[in-house]
Amino acid sequence: MFGYIDFFLAESQSDMNGISKTRVVSRLFNLNNDVAKLDEEKAQLFHDLVAKLLYISRRSRQNIQSAVAFLCTRVQQPDVDDYKKRV
Repeated sequence: MFGYIDFFLAESQSDMNGISKTRVVSRLFNLNNDVAKLDEEKAQLFHDLVAKLLYISRRSRQNIQSAVAFLCTRVQQPDVDDYKKRV
């Protein structure tokens, strides 16, 4: 599983990188309707990465399941704010 997580991190874009000081970022579950939607290429990348996070959360990282479940609800029409959220 460590190899899969390393592969996931290598696939992530550099503009997604960041450090969170808490386990669940306070704005993770907040929605902002005034934010622009992602273009098709970034939306597909977001969907792909969330699917991989779902696999990781089911197999070895149960502590991120609620955050990943929320991100799964955003894959149909992700926006820039969703793209920047961190698990």
